[in-house]
Amino acid sequence: MKLLVIGGTQFSGRALTGFALDRGHEVTVFHRGKGEDDPWPDAEHVHADRKDGFAALAGRAFDAAVDTCGYVPRAVRASGEAFAGVGVYAYISSLSAHREDARLDATEDDDIHQAPFPDTETITAQTYGPLKVACEHEVRGRFGERALVIRPGYIVGPHDPTDRFTYWVRRAARGGTVLAPAPADYPMQWVDCRDLATFVLDLCERGAGGTFSVVTPPRAHTLGELLDTGARVADADADADVAWADESFVRDNGLSATEESDPFPMVTPEEPGSHLFVTERAVAAGLRTRPLEETVRDTLAWDDGRGAPWPMEAGLTSEREAELLAAWRARG
Repeated sequence: MKLLVIGGTQFSGRALTGFALDRGHEVTVFHRGKGEDDPWPDAEHVHADRKDGFAALAGRAFDAAVDTCGYVPRAVRASGEAFAGVGVYAYISSLSAHREDARLDATEDDDIHQAPFPDTETITAQTYGPLKVACEHEVRGRFGERALVIRPGYIVGPHDPTDRFTYWVRRAARGGTVLAPAPADYPMQWVDCRDLATFVLDLCERGAGGTFSVVTPPRAHTLGELLDTGARVADADADADVAWADESFVRDNGLSATEESDPFPMVTPEEPGSHLFVTERAVAAGLRTRPLEETVRDTLAWDDGRGAPWPMEAGLTSEREAELLAAWRARG
């Protein structure tokens, strides 16, 4: 299979490119890198920015294209026009395509943002989801049954640039008392970047279209389990010691997520359905998700390889957490 990956050097795209090469596919990666640190040298690397067009690939034909970095409809419209003859066009969207008030156990077929979509290319917490839906419309309008729309939730695992999952597992592995928002049984969904990549590649090989929610099964994991697993991977005899801060403490100390701050990443109590998406369609199509312990172990190994202490993009600093823990204990 001749495979084009738009943005295939970071995170899940990086994993997909590696898996495709392992399976013997002919892979072309279109990305903005300069070449000095291109992963997967066996792939063809075309260095360009999609906003400048796809002239470097003019006249080329591909069996499948995977768009990992389409955030605004203008950009997705341009790539759709450039590769209109592709066998299947896989677009990596997001479960943020669903409205914030999506019902519990939402499926692929309901509760998404509706037009009119934002008349902007500025991506914020408010515009991200609607812009993803607008991009989905571009893909379906161009490719019809050849459109493959993938809606992952939180993508986790090695090479995660957001550090949202990595924050929790590194913090649990470090030991001591962890400050986390109650309750311990808060349900969580995610998808390991490698499981996402495998699923997308499998569908591209089959030439399959459709729309899929791609996360771990609903109610399979909790925040408490995540912290305990991080602690046990670091020390097989210990669960995490957690101070479970109640809602009033979180509110009074400004610990709710904002555009500027994400002190408790991946925890979104204001969106009750955000970790309860039904995954039956994806599972029936072949989605398999690996054990949490494996994802945690591999994430910690990658994180250790970055050099310690690598500054986190999300979560509390150790100094801020210590201040908050002192305040929590003072409350009795």
